[in-house]
Amino acid sequence: MKLPESDEHDDDEVTEEGLVDLTQPLPIRSKRTERLRKRHEKKKNPQFRQFLDLPYDIMMVILQIVRPRDLFVLCRVNKSLRDFILAEEDRISDSVIALRYSVLAKCLRRPVLLADIDDPVAHVALLSPLRSEIQNMRKRPFQHIQLPDMSLVCTCLTCLLRWNSFCLVPDFAHWQDHLDKGEPIPIIPRGTNPVWNQELLARNAEIAVKAMRRPLWYARLLEVHLDSMVRAIRRHGQNKGNQRRRFHMTEPDARAGTDWFLEAQGPSTLDIPFSRDNYYMLETFLPSRSWIAHLGRWGYLPADQHDKDVEVAVKWEAWRRRRVDNPPFEEVCVKV
Repeated sequence: MKLPESDEHDDDEVTEEGLVDLTQPLPIRSKRTERLRKRHEKKKNPQFRQFLDLPYDIMMVILQIVRPRDLFVLCRVNKSLRDFILAEEDRISDSVIALRYSVLAKCLRRPVLLADIDDPVAHVALLSPLRSEIQNMRKRPFQHIQLPDMSLVCTCLTCLLRWNSFCLVPDFAHWQDHLDKGEPIPIIPRGTNPVWNQELLARNAEIAVKAMRRPLWYARLLEVHLDSMVRAIRRHGQNKGNQRRRFHMTEPDARAGTDWFLEAQGPSTLDIPFSRDNYYMLETFLPSRSWIAHLGRWGYLPADQHDKDVEVAVKWEAWRRRRVDNPPFEEVCVKV
């Protein structure tokens, strides 16, 4: 039986109107599309997502106010940040030192590496075992300072004093807990060198060599020494029976992490602690400077003193060789 035409048209209209489009785009998931999507979003919404996305000048301003110990921590965050800090190590360290340790940098200058001296004649003179500086160093060694490696460190008088100061800084810092608690520092009998002291001296010498070679380690060495002096000044300030002259340091000065308060007039500290017994009364160790009364300021040993001492060593070696080749007339008569 054939349906009426009107009914057929009604069914077609119902069928066409009841269709629902359920098609959806298939999700495409791959590493390549994910990278493209993130890149597109980054261009669409530019934002600084990490420290290295900042402009170079802003990064340098931030890093120069960071303490050296925190710079070492930042080097462990990731490889990119570590590579950036190490690539800009000289500039970052110089900025940090100029901001925080301008006084200490003039008192504790870095010893010169022998490899940095280009003159071969100076090498011969500095390595001569007959020089008085080397003979005295070997005859009367310190118990708390390791002898420098002559093939590594310049042995002029200035550099030897700088080496001693560089080794004293970590050693003085090592015993701060003992001094704060009032515990005595172990006494080493004369003529002995226990294993623990050998290991401590080797560690101090290793730190000194790193500070000579790396600017960031040098800044860290200055930071450690400032912390030691702040603890010593605070400790002696609490001793009411100690009425000696000392630097005026407030708590904001101690928390600031800078050595600006050491620019004020205070006790002169030219003497080197010849033994650990001197640590008990030592507050500030700032070698290579003295107070100039008529100028009202501190005077520092010039940085080029190393060059002058090397010239003296070269002249002495030349004089010694001439004397050996052509002995004075009096010595010839004695031999005859």
